Amino acid sequence: MTLNVAGTSVVRRDLEVKLTGEARYTADMKLPGMLYGAILRSPHPHADVLSVDAAEALRLPGVRAVVTPFTPNLPSPSGGGSGWGRLAPDMGILDTRVRFVGDEVAAVAADDPDTAKTALELIRVEYAVLRHYMTPEAALSPEAADIHPGGNLALGEVMSLERGSVAHGFAQADVVLEDDFEIPTHSAAPLEPRAALALWNEDEDTDLTVWKTTRGVHVDRDALAGALGLPSHRVRVVGPFLGAGYGNKDETRLAGLSAVLSQRAGRPVRLEYSREDEFIAGRVRHAARIHIRAGFKADGSITAIEASALLDTGAYIASGAGVARRAGQGILYLYHCANVRYEAHLAYTNRPTAGSYRALGAPQGHFALESLMDRAAEHFGMDPLDFRLMNHVRPEGQPGLRTTPPGQVIDSQPLEGGIPFSSNGLRQCLELGAEAFGWRTYPAHPELVEGRAESADPALKRGRGMAIMIYRGGPGSPSTAEVRVEKSGTIKLITGLMDVGEGATTVLPQIAAEILGAEYEQVEAVFADSRGTPDAPITAGSTATFSTGTAVVQAANEVRESLLEIASAGLEAPIYDLDAARGWVYVKSDPSRRMALAEVAGRMDGDELSATASIIPGSPNHIVNSFGAHFVEVEVDTDTG
Repeated sequence: MTLNVAGTSVVRRDLEVKLTGEARYTADMKLPGMLYGAILRSPHPHADVLSVDAAEALRLPGVRAVVTPFTPNLPSPSGGGSGWGRLAPDMGILDTRVRFVGDEVAAVAADDPDTAKTALELIRVEYAVLRHYMTPEAALSPEAADIHPGGNLALGEVMSLERGSVAHGFAQADVVLEDDFEIPTHSAAPLEPRAALALWNEDEDTDLTVWKTTRGVHVDRDALAGALGLPSHRVRVVGPFLGAGYGNKDETRLAGLSAVLSQRAGRPVRLEYSREDEFIAGRVRHAARIHIRAGFKADGSITAIEASALLDTGAYIASGAGVARRAGQGILYLYHCANVRYEAHLAYTNRPTAGSYRALGAPQGHFALESLMDRAAEHFGMDPLDFRLMNHVRPEGQPGLRTTPPGQVIDSQPLEGGIPFSSNGLRQCLELGAEAFGWRTYPAHPELVEGRAESADPALKRGRGMAIMIYRGGPGSPSTAEVRVEKSGTIKLITGLMDVGEGATTVLPQIAAEILGAEYEQVEAVFADSRGTPDAPITAGSTATFSTGTAVVQAANEVRESLLEIASAGLEAPIYDLDAARGWVYVKSDPSRRMALAEVAGRMDGDELSATASIIPGSPNHIVNSFGAHFVEVEVDTDTG
């Protein structure tokens, strides 16, 4: 199949406005009468909030609203809003218990940022300080007090997954290697800190409109509606341009606080995190301690892999369940092995909340796994490349039997065996990467690089390394897309998806243009507004192009058939002899006979042609995963790091 638009290099939709500074991010937005919000944060890692006295703050000129855990919700015009609910199962808009230094206690809206910050200093809070726990081990000890009702094991139980029998696998092993690995937490530093702008009663159809940094406008809409006691259709969430997603531009209280401040003040309110706020109350990557052991035959083949992960989710669970599961997928599936077991303990602690980050737990698990496999290669006297070429998972998948019922979509993070991959180019990755890197011909004396002598400084250490990876892709939440062609010739692709920087607003219109036979520039993209777009999942898990893209293909094909029917009459040719490309419908047997797509659209009876497709992405016959191999040469100054 020859592609005219999809798969070609085009100018990204958002490129020009970002380069010229015309792109508007949430923090750039300003509405008439807008107030500025500020958040009072806890000085204690764990405490009950007994009282909040905001009287002095409210007397400060320019202060328009203060909300605390004791502030009642106001009824909405549509009748909802009898009480505050929860933004997540373990997190309300505000709470009478704080669980880390920096947890939200109260919020203020004022005429300007300085007044809002001054007001925070006038709020008096009485706390009952509680015991706090800064490590998962301490939080999970028998004598620890509960950070949340139900205990400090965040999932309520240990996650335990096994294929085959690790006991049998270790009994077959000639060599067993094991080690402990500790992965620290880290924070992102996006160019755009989180922000949210809330407005009530934008029009008669909406109680609340929120513009915010987000990965999913419909998911955020539903969370806000639930927390405020509103029907989902009365809440509108819009995702402006996003200044770096990093996987975690949500999961906080920011939108909920801006909404209740705006409700109390009767004016729009914008809350924006400072850089300090981002590090304190944004979301960090989960710290983890992973113990892993593996059994090997004398030739280096693997008989068993067993691992246990202890993950710190901090004060709230956020995406901790997904992180705990995905941290084990490499351990369970990257290497050909019939006997594997993975356990995960996800612990609440009184530390800043850990949340979604790119690859969602996979880096932690892969680091431990690949470090141990390097040790194994060294133990057997094998080149790390040869060890992986011998042991990596093959296209046919893992040994064992399929347990997913026939016809059901295969989990993208499978445990079972007996199911092939839709594609598995891991061997090609290893071979091509090794060739490009020069792995087999790496200099015998690394201090000589490109004919020049490196510094003789003994603190400078140079080395090389490699690793492989597996990552889920494809299956996920249901995805929907609408393709619409108007009588004027305008083509619209409508989806609720949020472009978090990966280029969905470019790629998906390319797909639609390819199917319709249009030029890329002819397709207008409508994204990231919960009003007027079909429900969409968050942009995460490497699924947007695969899932929503498949829905685009289906919807565009339906519209294409209708357009060809219209063109058939105009060109006096049967549909089977028609094709469309580059903005034209033409007769295949005589391409000189053609009609512009806009002209075809103008011949339709109604005002528009449209089709909507909803799909549950994935395959009932194959595992849809991605693979990669990484090669690196690193020099480290061991004195300075």
